[in-house]
Amino acid sequence: MPVKTPTPAGEPPRPDGPLPFPEGERGAPEAAVGQEAAAEVAGPEGAVAPQEAVAPLIRGVAVLRELTAAGGTMSLSGLERATGLARSTVDRIAATLARMGHVRLDGRDAVLAPPVMELGNSYLAALRLPALLGGRADELADELDESVSLAVADRDGIRFIHQATRRRAMSLSFRIGDLLPAERTAPGPLFATEWTDADWTRWRAHRTTDPDGGDFPALPPRPSNATREQGFARRTAQAARDGWALDDQLIEPGLVAVSVPVRHPGTSRIACVASVVSHTSRHTAEDLRATLLPRLRKAADAMQRALHESAPPHPTPPPSPLALWTSASKQELGREFIESLARGLTVLTAFDEGRSELTLAEAARATGLARATARRALITYEHLGLVTRSPTGSFSLTPRVLALGFPPLSRTTLPRIAAPHLKALTELIQESTSLAVLTPPGDEIRCTAGAQARHVMSVTIEPGTRLPAPETAAGRLLLEDAPHTLVDERWEEGLRALAVPIHDRTGRTVAALAMTTHAARRTPQECERDLLPHLRTTAARIESDLHMTSRFTRVPST
Repeated sequence: MPVKTPTPAGEPPRPDGPLPFPEGERGAPEAAVGQEAAAEVAGPEGAVAPQEAVAPLIRGVAVLRELTAAGGTMSLSGLERATGLARSTVDRIAATLARMGHVRLDGRDAVLAPPVMELGNSYLAALRLPALLGGRADELADELDESVSLAVADRDGIRFIHQATRRRAMSLSFRIGDLLPAERTAPGPLFATEWTDADWTRWRAHRTTDPDGGDFPALPPRPSNATREQGFARRTAQAARDGWALDDQLIEPGLVAVSVPVRHPGTSRIACVASVVSHTSRHTAEDLRATLLPRLRKAADAMQRALHESAPPHPTPPPSPLALWTSASKQELGREFIESLARGLTVLTAFDEGRSELTLAEAARATGLARATARRALITYEHLGLVTRSPTGSFSLTPRVLALGFPPLSRTTLPRIAAPHLKALTELIQESTSLAVLTPPGDEIRCTAGAQARHVMSVTIEPGTRLPAPETAAGRLLLEDAPHTLVDERWEEGLRALAVPIHDRTGRTVAALAMTTHAARRTPQECERDLLPHLRTTAARIESDLHMTSRFTRVPST
């Protein structure tokens, strides 16, 4: 079966003893975790990091996790407090992540940027479930006019891998990558039917050490208690008998959900759980069971057939070797660039469709990194719970990779993606820039984002402004689907505008990037000669971020 089975709630079997790698590949002293540093980089459940784990990589992952939990933006001083790291360490990590494009430094804040989604995309692509089943989940959401989600097990929680939400004033707010405690969800009891005694013991221990649910920031805190634990055990037993499970306002008042497992054809284990989520103003829990459960079951059966009939994956090209890039960045930035962090993060991108499991040699070859570097990164990620190792020694990503920046950006929009690029372009060319889309009738454009240049006589086009499409450079480009357009004093006397297209992953033009100036500042020839290359470069950067973000999420153009 060509579909990768998600990591089950319990730990997979693994060989005893140290990782079976050659003895001659021990980590460099400055990159490894010494005895004095081991305590501050403890992994899940307090496990002490192995000697060969990469301390800068552990700290970089901690910064990404804190940024994710904070919603994507956090001050550098806030990161210092949240991680317990020295401010100088936080600054160097932020500088390295910024160099990689994973974060953007905005004054004193670090802001997650679209390229960081490459990490989560690697997991989702290797998993294959969103690509194979996401369309069917979307169809079910349209059919029922209710939100539909797909989730996988993540130890004692569940993590979303696909969301098909309805646009309503009261709508589901969970994002792809969000982690929820198993006992407060409908999918949780279904996954728990496959738990071992050790899994139940770990679940109880986790709830004891984290009684308020602080490890699940997507939900409001709710203290755990013995009654709720007994209720979860009863719900799990019921789910084992019924083959489905219900959430009657366990997450929060008014929220109800019904879930059905989608099983892996090769093993009959649960590959993922499909859920229909609604509000008590639309459906009671009993309504969900009586009216929507049969249709959900039918859809889950179709999903299982899709897994069984799926063609073998088509391996995508591996990421280009990045060893030279990281070395060049180190030479340029010096001490501010943490090369071991940058190289370690690239190891996660070695996984993709057709590369769901990799040996050490394969991971090193896919990234162009030395075997010793890839080895230490994989040791580190296994310690952090980001990869698992099979009895044969191959590695695969776990759902926890989605905690590295994915949820806050999974609900972004094209205007948000474009905004920092527009600001940078305006600062470079000293002219006002904007992003515009065509309105549904096709006779107007609507500005969705912009950056204003500082001139005594400046052009101001506020977001939300509507203008006649045939009279503007952006409008004519969108109507004619041209490579670029230049409009000279048609919309308003004295105004000169130049526009280039923004394309989505399919190559379709979805927006126009425009520059507007006063005719006295530049001739039409100067606009095309001096400004057009900068517009095209900026458009390419916006497209790169859009393509990264929209690989497994929907990115609205407005």
